[in-house]
Parts: sequence; C-alpha cells; structure tokens
Amino acid sequence: MSYADELFIKNCKDILENGVWDTDFDVRPKWEDGAKAHTVKKFCIVNRYDLTKEFPIMTLRRTAYKSAIDELLWIWQKKDNNVNNLSSHIWDSWADETGSIGKAYGYQLGVKHIYPEGEFDQVDRVLYDLKNNPTSRRIMTNIYNHHDLHEMGLAPCAYSMTFNVSGNKLNAILNQRSQDFLTANNWNVCQYAVLVHMMAQVSGFEAGELVHIIADAHIYDRHIPLVEELIEKPMFDAPVFKMDTSIDDFYKFTKDSFTFENYQYNEFKVKIPVAV
Repeated sequence: MSYADELFIKNCKDILENGVWDTDFDVRPKWEDGAKAHTVKKFCIVNRYDLTKEFPIMTLRRTAYKSAIDELLWIWQKKDNNVNNLSSHIWDSWADETGSIGKAYGYQLGVKHIYPEGEFDQVDRVLYDLKNNPTSRRIMTNIYNHHDLHEMGLAPCAYSMTFNVSGNKLNAILNQRSQDFLTANNWNVCQYAVLVHMMAQVSGFEAGELVHIIADAHIYDRHIPLVEELIEKPMFDAPVFKMDTSIDDFYKFTKDSFTFENYQYNEFKVKIPVAV
C-alpha cells in the first residue's frame, strides 16, 4: 500500500478528530456563493517521506502528476508568474486581467542576488552550492518576501525549501505556512518529491528524504463529507517512479521527463469546491 495514502488518512483523521475550528472568527476565505469558508485545523503537521523506498503519490484517488509537475516547472524552472503559461487553471482565481499573479512564486525565485561567487537567482544558487559546496548548511530558498507581499496575488503557501547533503543522499525540508489538505496535500508532496529527484540527479546525488512541515493543515467545512468518503477507499501499492536519467541540466527537464508505471487508483470524480 502507498505510504502517502497511509499518511494522508492518518492526518485527515487527526484533523477531523482533534482539530480546532475557526467558526468563532471572521475568516477571510469565501466560497463561490459568498459564504464564509470555515476550517478545522491542526497546527504543525510533520510528515517524512523516504524517497529511496517509494514515490509518495496517493492511490486513494488520482493525483494529476503531469499538471503538478507542469506547475512545479513553471515556478522553479521557468520562474514565471503568468497563468497563461501554465497548462492548468488552478491559479486563475489569483491572477489579474493579464494573467499575472504579481511578484509571487516564480518571480521571487528568479530575482538575482549578489554573492561573493557572483550573481545568482535562488534556484541557480542552490544548483551551484550542491555542486561546489555540498556540505553547506545554507542551501535553501525562501519566497516569502515581506517587501513584496503587497504586490502578490497570493502570499506563498509552500514558501521555503532547505536542501541538505548527507553522504550521497540529497534530503530536503519543505516548509508550508498553510495547506488546504484535501485539494493540495498530495499535489504539493508530489511536486517537491520530483524537485528533490531533479536536484539530486543533476548534482550527482541520490534522492533521500523529503520532510514536509505544514504550519496550518486544514480541512474546509464543505470538504468534510468528501474527505470522509475518500479515506474509506481501498489503497494500492505505490507506482514505480521513472525519470529520464540522461538529463544532467536542471533546465532541460519537461513534464514528459517523468513517468509512473503501474499507477493504480480509485475513481473519485467529484467537483471539489475551492475557497478563495
């Protein structure tokens, strides 16, 4: 059975049984009909995924990994902030009339900074250090830039990655301030597991462990019946993750560089409402 499924079920049950409701507060998110979107949440969920054992993709329902990887590349590789250059429509609610989400996500990763070794953006600095300073404890990115928050369509949810080389393994910590657990949990996990594999391959390491820290892990009120239905579904073994091993340049990966062999999953074709 997929370990990602086991953790998802465990986390959902913990949130539903032991979480705290925000119904006493005047919350910001709203449903499409204008109603306040309340949540039940747990503070600081920490999940660890050993990428040497299996790829952490859910089988309780299908994770649209092609779209998830496309979004990852849009942010980390293209360093883009315009939804017109993205195949999915997940970001449409936060874009302006030109398609821009402002100085958010990819924009922040593409800003260049001055270092003693030269000028790098955040992604290229990580790539440089993994090859030249692998023992460094400063290999990290941070896109939660307070100076630019007022010009962002959405303040970053997954905002920081810390990379750490241990022997021949590349490990990483993903920090996330907030997560809509039903819609985004495995989407984000898959994205950043792929990122660790990419960074490891082009830097001469093996993918090790991904640690995912979520400060506010929540389930929206209108999602609860869907979550309760989903966690009762059967689980399957995790598929076999394959990536194009000939690629040695981070910027040459495409969403077609990755495949999942024998991916079995349950059908869960329901429209999940999104709070914005």
